[in-house]
Amino acid sequence: MPDIYLGPAYRIETGRLVIRCYNPKDAPLLQKSIQESVEHLRPWLPWVKTEPEELKVKIERLRMFRARFDLSENYIYGVFDPKETELIGGTGLHPRVGSNAFEIGYWVNMNHINKGYATEFSAALTKVAFEIENVNRVEIHCDPDNVSSAAIPKKLGFVYEATLRGRTETIDGTPSDSMIWSILREEYLKSPAVNAKILAYDAVGKLIIS
Repeated sequence: MPDIYLGPAYRIETGRLVIRCYNPKDAPLLQKSIQESVEHLRPWLPWVKTEPEELKVKIERLRMFRARFDLSENYIYGVFDPKETELIGGTGLHPRVGSNAFEIGYWVNMNHINKGYATEFSAALTKVAFEIENVNRVEIHCDPDNVSSAAIPKKLGFVYEATLRGRTETIDGTPSDSMIWSILREEYLKSPAVNAKILAYDAVGKLIIS
């Protein structure tokens, strides 16, 4: 892993996906993908309670996402098909779990569940976190009842730490538990994620990892 900082990674390519920072022009794809998946996402993601949203709201949200990305405040990515004509889901490296660490969040469009996409792009972001961002720890949080989501960190070599009681809320404001998974730098070197085949590019399209 490099000793110098090469990032951030604006674009990441895997075998089946393009993972990149959002642009405001992606708003129609985001709106369509979420509208198709509202009922699928509703039990797990409180932000779905604002749906449906007008296109102009999505545009402003993506402007904010891009601004925070450019400022290295929060790396929120869209997950696209190789031709970038469909939004398959969303993910991100979120600096909300302490210093020198990221939390990976994710959601997948209901038409693309059970295809291994979330595992694929979570492995890619784990690699980016350790090999480009040079963090010491990556976490994944999920609802204990979300069995599919909980299977992803386990596949990637994350370690189950704890289930925190009443730390989050459901869409109707009811307290809910949060399962915490983490992986440390030395554990990453032995995890399946270290073998993820990716191409990562910086803001000007320069290849920074392959």
